[in-house]
Amino acid sequence: MKKSIKDLGDIKGKKALVRVDINVPLDENKNVTDDTRIQAILPTLNFLKEKGAKIVLMAHLGRPKGEKNPEFTLAPVAKYMSELLGEEVMFIPNVDAAEEMLKNLKDGQIALLENIRYYKEEEAKDDDMTFANKLAKLGDFYVNDAFGAAHRNHTSTAKLARVLKPAVSGLLMEKEIRCLSQALDNPTRPFTAVVGGAKVSSKIGVLENLLDKVDNMIIGGGMAYTFVKANGGKIGNSICEDDQLDVARAIEKKAQEKGVKLVMATDVLVTNDFSGNGENKFVKINEIPDGFEGVDAGMDSRKAFADVLKSSKTILMNGPVGAFENPKFAEGTKAVLQAIVEATKNGATSVIGGGDSVSAAKKFCKAEDFTHVSTGGGASLEFIEGKVLPGVAALDDK
Repeated sequence: MKKSIKDLGDIKGKKALVRVDINVPLDENKNVTDDTRIQAILPTLNFLKEKGAKIVLMAHLGRPKGEKNPEFTLAPVAKYMSELLGEEVMFIPNVDAAEEMLKNLKDGQIALLENIRYYKEEEAKDDDMTFANKLAKLGDFYVNDAFGAAHRNHTSTAKLARVLKPAVSGLLMEKEIRCLSQALDNPTRPFTAVVGGAKVSSKIGVLENLLDKVDNMIIGGGMAYTFVKANGGKIGNSICEDDQLDVARAIEKKAQEKGVKLVMATDVLVTNDFSGNGENKFVKINEIPDGFEGVDAGMDSRKAFADVLKSSKTILMNGPVGAFENPKFAEGTKAVLQAIVEATKNGATSVIGGGDSVSAAKKFCKAEDFTHVSTGGGASLEFIEGKVLPGVAALDDK
C-alpha cells in the first residue's frame, strides 16, 4: 500500500506540490465543456485546504510536445476553477517565475502552474533530474492525484517523487488504486469482466491477465469478429485483425483450461452504411452477409450478457460492445450498462475502466450508479493488464 495525504502529519503553512489530471475538453472559445476531472480532484484540494496547506498544482493539457503553444494554455482552466471554487486560483505562467510568485501564496490558497508539457524535460526519457530538482523547490512535499497520467514515466508524475519527500497519493489516486485492486485481487464471486472495443491487439494484455482472475468473460465490440473468423464464421465487412486469429484461438483455449466461461455474442446488428442510414438488420454473428458489417450486439446477445451480469457479484467493464457513438448502434452497450447498474443496486461491486466505456457510462447513466468510474483511460487499461504504473510505484510505501 502507498502512503496518502491522510498519512501526513501537520502540514499547515507547508507547500503541497500536487500533480493533477485536469486535461479537460475546451470549446473554440476556451470554455470548459466537461469538468469531470476537475470535480474528481476536489476532495484532495478540500482536504489540503482544511489542513492549511498551500496548494501548488501541476497539470498538462493536450500534447504541446515540449513547446509553449498558446492553444494548450491552462489559463482558461485556472479561470474556470476560480469560478467553481469561488476564490482566485493563482495562475503561474512559467516555472521560472513560480518561486517568486509563490512567496505570496497564503495558507489554503491554490496556484496552478502553466502546462507542464510546455517543457521538453517533462517527457524526457533520460535519467537527468535537473527539471525534477527545479520543480522540487516549489513544494515541501509531493502529492500525486493524477491517476489518468500515472502510466507515464514523466518528471511530474514519477521523477519528482524521487527527490521531493514525502511523496504520497491524493484521495482520487488512493480511491482508483483501491477500487481497481479490490476488483482484481480480492473479488466477491462470481466475477465477470466485459471486454469490448475494436481491436484484440490493444486488449491482449487485459484478456490474458483477466483470464487468471475472472469466472466469466463477456467479449463484445469489434474484437468479437476476430474470434468469429478464427472459428471459421462469415463476418462480411466487419472489422477484423487477421494477424490476431491465432491469439484469439489461444485465448479461447486458455479460458477453457482455466474454467472461465467465455460469453460471446450469438447475434448482431449489421449495417451496409456505417452512418446508420442504410439497411440495418439482425443476423447470426457467424453469418454476416458480404457488404455488411457488425455494429452492435443483437437481441439474444444482449439478454445473454445481461443474465450473466445480473448474477455477478464483481463486474469490471473495459470497452463497449458496439459503435455506441451512433444512437442507432448504442442499444447493446446501453443494455450492458443497465444490467451492471441493476447488479450494483443488488450489492455487486462495479468498476468501469478505460476511455470508451467511461464515455458510454457517462452518456447513458450517472457515475453514482456504479461503485467506481475510473478517471484514467490508458492508466486503468495498464493497471488491469497487471503492469506497474510509474506514477504509483514512485510514491512512498506505508
